[in-house]
Amino acid sequence: MAALRIVLGVLTLGARVFTADLSLRADDVEITLEPQITGGFLVVLTQDEERVVYGHIGRTLYSAFTTENVEGGVLVQMGNVELTIHTVADERAKARGIKIRWNTEDTLRFEDCFDFGSKHWYGGKMQINQIYPLEAGQQNYSAYISQEYDNGAIVERYWLNSAGEYIYVHPQVPLFVDYHQIYPNHICFGAQIADPYSTKRNHTELTYDIWFLPNVKEAHKHAVANYLGKPSGVPDFRMVEHPIWSTWAQYSQDITQEKVMDFAQQILANGFNNSQMEIDDLWETCYGSLEVDPVKFPNMTNLVKNLKDLGFRVTIWIHPFINSNCNPWYSEALDNGYLVLDEDGTAKANWWNTNGSEPGLVDFTNPAAAEWWYTRVRNLLDTYDIDSIKFDAGESSFSPQIPVQHGDINLHPHNIVDAYVRTCARFGDMIEVRSAFRTQDLPIFVRMVDRDSIWGMNNGLPTIVTATLQMNLNGYPFVLPDMIGGNGYNLNHAQADIPTKELFIRWVQANTFLPVMQYSYVPWNFDNETLDISRKYTELHAAHAHDVYEAMQAAVETGAPVNAPLWWIDPDNEQTYTIWDQYLLGENIIVAPIFSEGATSRDIYLPSGRWLEEGDPGKVFEGPIWIRNFPAPIDVLPYFVREAEESNDSSILLASVFLILAAIIANPILSF
Repeated sequence: MAALRIVLGVLTLGARVFTADLSLRADDVEITLEPQITGGFLVVLTQDEERVVYGHIGRTLYSAFTTENVEGGVLVQMGNVELTIHTVADERAKARGIKIRWNTEDTLRFEDCFDFGSKHWYGGKMQINQIYPLEAGQQNYSAYISQEYDNGAIVERYWLNSAGEYIYVHPQVPLFVDYHQIYPNHICFGAQIADPYSTKRNHTELTYDIWFLPNVKEAHKHAVANYLGKPSGVPDFRMVEHPIWSTWAQYSQDITQEKVMDFAQQILANGFNNSQMEIDDLWETCYGSLEVDPVKFPNMTNLVKNLKDLGFRVTIWIHPFINSNCNPWYSEALDNGYLVLDEDGTAKANWWNTNGSEPGLVDFTNPAAAEWWYTRVRNLLDTYDIDSIKFDAGESSFSPQIPVQHGDINLHPHNIVDAYVRTCARFGDMIEVRSAFRTQDLPIFVRMVDRDSIWGMNNGLPTIVTATLQMNLNGYPFVLPDMIGGNGYNLNHAQADIPTKELFIRWVQANTFLPVMQYSYVPWNFDNETLDISRKYTELHAAHAHDVYEAMQAAVETGAPVNAPLWWIDPDNEQTYTIWDQYLLGENIIVAPIFSEGATSRDIYLPSGRWLEEGDPGKVFEGPIWIRNFPAPIDVLPYFVREAEESNDSSILLASVFLILAAIIANPILSF
């Protein structure tokens, strides 16, 4: 990174100019704020007389202003609005940054927009149409919260681009986000006190940091180190090695003790291993009772014991709701203040299993409520010797609106997401959750929101890869990609149905090098070919389980993704910036699944290095290279393993020789 001088100027008639030394990625760059008659300022970067409009900030503000120098930056006063801009540097990371903060006690809307330009952008929220890179996607101006709508369970406030720049919006901002609608080819950040943000906030702010680094990989590493964080440990290994078997898609809510036992016997009879059997919806007497339905499960203790005798661990599906027709538990929670209330004092939450009731949501931001719920769940597990839990929901949108929560009001409505997930994490390293906000430190699996059993980018098969990339780049590398073959029950979707044989097989293959394989629809629903292919790739996944776990341990140590985009291993290679249908496992395996119905070949890109087809030393490709029309009939998943460097092999061999010699010298009896 070359040193450069940046001038940060606020230009007005007769206004003074503030200057600060700053280093970016080229010499002689000038950053200028240019006032606009239409409101706000253009942020302009000038280098070698080339002027680039980087963004337009304060677009909703029309006012005269004054400026003054402050330490490390400039303060702009526009009536009751303050804008502070500071320049910062991280010499060790060769990083330069700009910190921007708008603040006012007035009720108004801030709006700052930045040009996508010709760069490629990553991160952002989880969506139904999980487009990668995201500059080709769509996000209409709306509250940027964890919500059920649009699959928005994960909405970290982080955006990264191929030029090595990233933007992080701080968690206290009442944030709204837009791609393209407000301003073509721009990402816009809004801040305003409007639903679902609490009207009891006493100020409005829009605070974010922009950082510039040498390349996209270094930028992401910097974001992990300074904002996103990394997991504090790894979750359960057996969940990586062998499949989870869920009752959901196979039986829906019509589960019984007999069906669960029959399911387990089918799994074993067809030659599959397991990490656990997951008893899904509906096993309760009513939603929220946490009491086993004695009609469906007359002897849950015996069922769990029999499953364990067959080699299964047992997990169960649990949610954070209590329906109002589920008493005495609903009344107990309501009377004790354990349910989230809205600002009018009512407890009417919402979720997909209301069953004609007015459900309540346990208020995990209330420590007493969280402990009450935790104790009841713990009692269920202990009573029946159940091993762990699949936790569902958790998005803040399920709360009654606008929710009243404990804790810092400026962190509403996401306080409850954090509190719920952290309560769930108390149950250990076998759990899975599906919502997240600033919980990257937890050593647990984060489950992808259900995919539909279709081929398209509209929540179909390809989005298990694009969503995995999105989750990894938001700091959640322990991805559980939900059910192979998709949900199958979203019949409101025009294309949705149960998976076809071809879709199911391609789904199995696409999951093979992701952290977890979860079956619910099963291979023997189809035919022997499906069964053989599924078994082959399930065994291949198990054979590489230690590679997955090694990548997970690297995530703990360095914050690296487990399944990264190709630019992670070749960050200056523009070819890698837009490839969405391939992924890495760690840094040495490239996977290229088939995502088109009827396809028996595909184009594959391999970055720099020597790559072995399926790890075969007799099939070597020298990258960077495009392989056109690589054959992939129905039983083939294309994947490539990086050839080990000879120097490393030689070093290992030499080290082994020295160890043997040292042992012989120390113990002459070992001499041959």
